[in-house]
Amino acid sequence: MEPTKQVQYIEIGIGKERYALRIDDIHEIIKMQDITVIPHTNPYIKGVINLRGKVIAVISLRNRLGCIEEAYSKLTRIVVVNYKESMVGLIVDRVLHVTSFSAIQPPPKTIGELQDSCFTGVGRTEGGLVFILKLEHVLQE
Repeated sequence: MEPTKQVQYIEIGIGKERYALRIDDIHEIIKMQDITVIPHTNPYIKGVINLRGKVIAVISLRNRLGCIEEAYSKLTRIVVVNYKESMVGLIVDRVLHVTSFSAIQPPPKTIGELQDSCFTGVGRTEGGLVFILKLEHVLQE
């Protein structure tokens, strides 16, 4: 009998909160770099970058989740994810580590319209609760 494969996640930080993305959705994690601004776009769309010859859109996960923007630090990273046969960069405050959850609970229904649709569940770790992001909803208009 084969052991069941446990899903792994990359735990990221936005402010004091912790979130997770499925490791299968992640293409790579890069240091912050210069972003070419695209005028007249949503505030959370920060622009585009050139990643080894491919131009990819970059969004602020902090802004997308309704948090106040802060200056980038030396820990700020761009998490490049695969989405609909292309790549998108997500600016995060920090990348913490690879993790997995033994149990995932559904997100509370009372946390707001955006948040309810952006989370698949809540995982528990020794460090506390981690919101698991639903990538397709985070990246939807």
